[in-house]
Amino acid sequence: MFFFRILALAFSTVVAASPGPSPSSLVLHEHRARAPPGFTSKGRVSDGHMLTLRFGLASSNIAGLQDRLLSISTPGSQDFRQWLSQDEVKTFMAPSADTINAFDSFASANGLEPSIISPYGDWLSVSLPASKANKLFGATYTNFTHADLPAPITRTLSISLPAELAGHVEVIHPSTAFNAPIARRAPLSSVHKHKRDATAPTECDTSDPKNNITPACLQSLYNIPTTPATQRDNTLLVTGYVDEWVEVDDFQAFLAQFRPDLPSNETFVTTFLDGGSNPQGPDIAGVEASLDVQYAAGIASGVPLQFLSVGGNNSDFPTSVLDTTTFLASEAQLPTVVTTSYGLDEDFWGASLATKVCDAFAAISARGVSFLFSSGDGGVSGNHDDGVNCALFVAVFPASCPWVTTVGSTIGFNPEVAVNFTGGGFSSFFPTPPYQTSAVSNFLKTIPPSFPGNGKFNATNRAYPDLSLQGMNFNINFRGKIGQVLGTSASTPSIAGMVALINDRLIAQGKPVLGFLNPFLYANEGAFNDVVSGHNSGLVCPASSVAFDAVPGWDPLSGLGTPNFPDLLAAALA
Repeated sequence: MFFFRILALAFSTVVAASPGPSPSSLVLHEHRARAPPGFTSKGRVSDGHMLTLRFGLASSNIAGLQDRLLSISTPGSQDFRQWLSQDEVKTFMAPSADTINAFDSFASANGLEPSIISPYGDWLSVSLPASKANKLFGATYTNFTHADLPAPITRTLSISLPAELAGHVEVIHPSTAFNAPIARRAPLSSVHKHKRDATAPTECDTSDPKNNITPACLQSLYNIPTTPATQRDNTLLVTGYVDEWVEVDDFQAFLAQFRPDLPSNETFVTTFLDGGSNPQGPDIAGVEASLDVQYAAGIASGVPLQFLSVGGNNSDFPTSVLDTTTFLASEAQLPTVVTTSYGLDEDFWGASLATKVCDAFAAISARGVSFLFSSGDGGVSGNHDDGVNCALFVAVFPASCPWVTTVGSTIGFNPEVAVNFTGGGFSSFFPTPPYQTSAVSNFLKTIPPSFPGNGKFNATNRAYPDLSLQGMNFNINFRGKIGQVLGTSASTPSIAGMVALINDRLIAQGKPVLGFLNPFLYANEGAFNDVVSGHNSGLVCPASSVAFDAVPGWDPLSGLGTPNFPDLLAAALA
């Protein structure tokens, strides 16, 4: 059996319990030596300060779910693409009776009133005073500030479990996981260090010094059809966080200019979570949300589009992602594709929360959903591409989760080159999944013993991205004007549009949708244009800084390469 579990937790240690209502000893669960850079402690919260803690309970058979997901997503298996029902997933994800009884007994003995907040019963919410949380869990809940966060956040640098909960509770949140500010994109690309090849498709405007990318350019480059989708039960969902909103007038103006063949009334459905919204008016639209929705629609040609606006401003991105997974898990009718252009360095998440959230992606994927995440725009340095902190070899999550498909970026046309900002590397949390063992092994053979980055990454862990696409200078309509943006978050919704189109053709022929993509992708390397050059040092960090290089075959810049739509479609229909 194949296990994805936490690799980075410290060894459990029994410590003395603080005086309080629980008589049991405590087992150290997770600890960090200090807060991440940029955070300042403002002292312990008051004893009466109320906390709402979420407890992630151990699922009864997560290893079984992972094995089943690998089987149903691997071409050639007897149950290939026989996606599971919501009830079937629940049999794997629901906690065991022992786990439920252990938590209920602990809660009752300590006067806690938990509420179930997930459809599988594996997430519970409890409100309690900080003083009680500190005593029960050996914590010191503290207020931390960051110059780029709108308000203090409450965290503890150490969290323990009562002995009777060890093995039953996998994560307490918030505890040691921190949030980091997610920078909003500037409306225009400001750095143009690359030149595009002069033999670009005629649909790509190479006469403009800013080298515009449009839907027509991507359609020509990757042979994507413009024929409208016909199936209405095939929804492409675009997630929106940190108060990123989509202006409907901008969206329709973009399609009118760049996809005039589509109906003039083309629109999207908006769903709200955690107080999310999508206000309309001048100077409100967000660059990221505009980019994501416009290119998802611009490539998916009539596939039903949904925008999920998740509230919370910039205060707690990990909670927003967690809530997204519980929301989707609760839905009887799921989208077939979900695209997300946001992420944080793994260290901010911590191993326990990242692992539990990654398990949630596996559970939803098993129902036939394709999750696509951008690989990040800091090269090998995660979100630290500042020209000072270079060659860090930091992984980004959720991009590093083995149950999602991660997208990098290229530039140029003949040949395409992995662009310097494309995030890529190796997780610190998750082992190499079976579907990429051979591809990653071949890449590692190209790294010489003298490579200065050796020792900075775990070569036995999940590697990403899985594939790539153009990512430089995408034209969007932003607040009524045409601007250009860059990033793996331009590549990702475009790939999502391609996947949604393939699903449309599959459904039309009475076939199951693509669902979890990765085993299928790695089994069809011939459907990709290999990208053999590039160096992901970062957009700001100098090209001379240590990073990975693209090579023939899979590499941690371009993944398997860029997709050729007809070849992927043929493989999917085979």
